[in-house]
Amino acid sequence: MTTTLVLLHGVGLDHTVWDDVRPLLERALPGCEVRTPDLPGHGDAARVADDVTLAGLADGVAADVPPGSHLVGFSLGALVAQHLAIHRPDLVASLTSVSSVCRRTPTEREAVLARLHVATDDVDAAAQASIHRWYDGTQVAPGAVERTRAVLAANDPAQFLACYRVFATGDAEVADDLHRIGVPSLAVTGADDPGSTPEMTRRLADAVPGCRAEVVPGVRHMLPVQSPEVLARLVADLVTRTRSQAPTEPTTAGGVHA
Repeated sequence: MTTTLVLLHGVGLDHTVWDDVRPLLERALPGCEVRTPDLPGHGDAARVADDVTLAGLADGVAADVPPGSHLVGFSLGALVAQHLAIHRPDLVASLTSVSSVCRRTPTEREAVLARLHVATDDVDAAAQASIHRWYDGTQVAPGAVERTRAVLAANDPAQFLACYRVFATGDAEVADDLHRIGVPSLAVTGADDPGSTPEMTRRLADAVPGCRAEVVPGVRHMLPVQSPEVLARLVADLVTRTRSQAPTEPTTAGGVHA
């Protein structure tokens, strides 16, 4: 049976965020199929309603996730991946949450809602603020930063706002059910990520049974772009360990843990 990895990008981005990670995973895991679908409301994917929810985004991408996939989600994609692991456990063999928010505190929720307010008034200003928040002080090549800027600029403003609302509130939608995730799991973020902080990654690891936390030194939010080698190594290690632990008969949620 083919092993499938499905990589889900963050809000306002698209499948190209994985361009440096995908070939590394394909080399590290020979014979694996790596899929990088666009989330609903992004890129070439179907449009979403203004009141779309996290469940709606998860339902919209589920067709791109074959049963028993190793799921990797980045930022908003991590919340979508967690929702699938909770509600569609048949689809998920392992879960890697990259730069994920988790159980925001009132102060953290106020900060993200303030960013949503800025985006509602001026999407271009919000995109520029994201570039600064994600890349300031890093050694990421200017060309990579410009590619991210171009993807943000290409968004339909209404679609971006609808999906950003999900990002701003979706952690609350899964918070009480994270304990139901029953697959080997990893939570990883950058030590310098100001939004998806190391503390959030530790909260996520504490909430998901058997989940391991990893904090990558010197990295901000765009872990797949800033440090693709480290991320690919961590994902490949989890996939390899999960495959080695896999029973001969299919498991259901609540089975093997990392």
